[in-house]
Amino acid sequence: MSTRIDFAFGAPDRLGMACEVVHKHYMAGRRLVVYTRDKQRLSHFDRLLWGFDPTAFIPHVMSADPLASQTAIVFTSDSPALAIPDASQASAWLINLDLECPPAPEKFPRILEIVGDHADDKAAARQRWRQYKASGYDLHAHDVSKKP
Repeated sequence: MSTRIDFAFGAPDRLGMACEVVHKHYMAGRRLVVYTRDKQRLSHFDRLLWGFDPTAFIPHVMSADPLASQTAIVFTSDSPALAIPDASQASAWLINLDLECPPAPEKFPRILEIVGDHADDKAAARQRWRQYKASGYDLHAHDVSKKP
């Protein structure tokens, strides 16, 4: 399996756009793992996901939850490759909300990187891009700054 990595850059609000992306993929029936080592950021994203759209319901749990194997959206601050059973990994996509590349990116067919307008976020994303590129991953860039 070859991992494809998509960078959506120019997001005015990184976590807000991540909510939209999670909603879109959930509605399409895709399984997602949302990863960051920053537990505070993960907790904040959890709260945002519950409230970003008053009509949307996006079931999600932490990877340690007993319902994780049955839930479409799984959050983890540990190794994302361990967040869901191996059988589900082949089809699950990873949303990386960390400032560094996730461990074992090759375990996922696709990784989504959302890059905000903040200077620190852009600098960290450039470093991740270079690291992925040096490892030979299939990289794609998408400018989302002009999204209506």
